[in-house]
Amino acid sequence: MPVNRIALPDVDGRWRRWLGHVWPGRCLACAEAGQPGHDLCAACLASLPWNRHACARCAIPLPGADDHTDVAGPHCGPCLRKPPPLRATRAAFVYAAPLDRLLPRFKFHQDLAAGRLLAQLMAQSLAGAERPQALLPIPLHRTRLRQRGYDQALELARPLARALRLPLLDGALVRTRATAPQSELDATRRRRNLRGAFAIATGVQLPGHVAVVDDVMTTGATLHAAADALHRAGVARVDAWVCARAP
Repeated sequence: MPVNRIALPDVDGRWRRWLGHVWPGRCLACAEAGQPGHDLCAACLASLPWNRHACARCAIPLPGADDHTDVAGPHCGPCLRKPPPLRATRAAFVYAAPLDRLLPRFKFHQDLAAGRLLAQLMAQSLAGAERPQALLPIPLHRTRLRQRGYDQALELARPLARALRLPLLDGALVRTRATAPQSELDATRRRRNLRGAFAIATGVQLPGHVAVVDDVMTTGATLHAAADALHRAGVARVDAWVCARAP
């Protein structure tokens, strides 16, 4: 079923949706009048780069793949040659306009309104996905968290879990050491940078099937490192749910 025909899950609650109808806001991407129920104008809403055709294992866009592929769907060449530790990856969008404006504002400039919008759109995209038993946000190290003031993955995962009625295991996955920003590294150094960077909090009981939540997937190094830690802790299946996938 096409993404934009799925009924929108309730992320923000009835009062916020009512307020949006009686007092529409401005588009967060271009500042034009927003559409009721969204902080986007009609043009930006229509131009959203939904990731409808993608590899089932890594969510890289694929020409001609079926809409909303599941774990048994098409796979890209690299995933066929060397399957990643993630059993399935779902990315709501391809990282392109207007996501390339909204995500950096949310991640680096404290634009939590943009984060709320992105979580709403992720819930819409993932409404038909195979459900894990729990969601785990990819954590920031405490040093980075103090600098930024919030964890962008948690800000996406919390309303997503509420909208899709899934348990949220905040704090179950722990970043054990501060790492260099991934955006400054190439693919090989990204993998080395994240090696051993995650652990499971003491005393946490994990279900057999979880999904880790993050904002953007580029090479997958962060998500793969988290999946490796979860597998070592006994989790049988780890999926990834991300807002956007870099092509």
